[in-house]
Amino acid sequence: MSTAAAPAAPRPATLRARLRRWWVARLPRTDLWTLGQRNIYILPTRAGALFAFTLVLMLVASINYQLNLGYVLTFLLAGAGIVSMHVTHNTLRGLTLQLRTPAPGFAGDAVTLEAVLTSPGHARHGVGLAFDGDDDEPVASWVDVPAGGQASARLAFVPPRRGRHAVPTLRVETRFPFGLFRAWSLWRPRAEVLAWPKPERPAAPLPPPQPRVGEPLAGARAERGEFDGVRAYQRGDALKQIVWKKAARTGELVSRDARTPASRELWLDWHAAGPGDAEAKLSRLAAWVLAADQAGFDHALRLPGVELPPGQGDVHRRRQLEALARW
Repeated sequence: MSTAAAPAAPRPATLRARLRRWWVARLPRTDLWTLGQRNIYILPTRAGALFAFTLVLMLVASINYQLNLGYVLTFLLAGAGIVSMHVTHNTLRGLTLQLRTPAPGFAGDAVTLEAVLTSPGHARHGVGLAFDGDDDEPVASWVDVPAGGQASARLAFVPPRRGRHAVPTLRVETRFPFGLFRAWSLWRPRAEVLAWPKPERPAAPLPPPQPRVGEPLAGARAERGEFDGVRAYQRGDALKQIVWKKAARTGELVSRDARTPASRELWLDWHAAGPGDAEAKLSRLAAWVLAADQAGFDHALRLPGVELPPGQGDVHRRRQLEALARW
C-alpha cells in the first residue's frame, strides 16, 4: 500500500506547475508593462486569513454576549481591512515598468537587470520585484516610487551557458500597507541577455604575434638602424623608458613606446586553440581575446565560417566576444 501511494504525492505540484506555465505563456512579451485592472491579481496573505478568522471569532463572541462595543470594534477592524485591500491594489494600479537593455556578460557570472518603475500619480510604497517562481520565495528588490517620479529595481540574473537567454518572467508585488493582502502581476520581458563564453582559467599562453602585412621584419629594420617600439624622447618620460643602447650608438635620446604591440597583430585561430570540444575552444579563445586586448595587440579572430579583421579597443573586443557567443 505504501508503494502505491508514493507516486501520487508529486501530482499536485506537477499540476500547479503546468497551470502556471499555461498562465505565463498567455502573457505577451514586452519591455514596457503598464499595470491595470486586467493584469493585477490580489489575494489575502496568511496574516490576512488569520485576521479574517479573528474577526469572525469577535463577531460570534459579540453576538453571543451581546457586546455593543464588540460590534463596534469588529466592524471597525473589518472596515480597515477592506480599505487596506483597496490601498494594496491601488499601489500597483497605474504603475509602469520598463526594462533597460541588459548589458552582456560572461556565462556563469551575474548580469544586472534594471527595471525602471514610473508612477504617474501618487507615491507607491513597498513595491517588490522578483523572478517568478515559488510565491514563498523572498522578493529580491524592494523600492518606493515617488509621486510623479521614478525608481529603479535591480535583479541579478546568472546565464548558465553562452548564447542568448530570454529574461525570465518577473513578478511585481506589494503588501502595503498592513500585509493583509498581496497584489501582484506577472511580466514577460522581450529583452534577451547575451552571455559570452566563460574565459579559460588559467588562460593558455597567447600565440606569437606576427608583423603587419607589408611591414619589414624586425631584423631588417634593426639593420637599417630602426628599432621596434621606440619614439623620440619627450619631456617627462621616465628614465627606465629611455633606450640607452641606442642613445650611446646614435647620441639621440629615444623612449620605448607603450604602444609597441600595435606594430604587430595576433590571429586568434580556432585551429590554434588546441584539442578539446567546441566549448573548451571557445572558452580558450575568449581568454585570448581578453589577454590580447589587455596587451594592446591588434588581434583578429578566425572561426569556422567567421572571420573578424584585426583591430583593438572596447568595440572590437565586444564584437569578438559576441561572435564567440553566437557561434
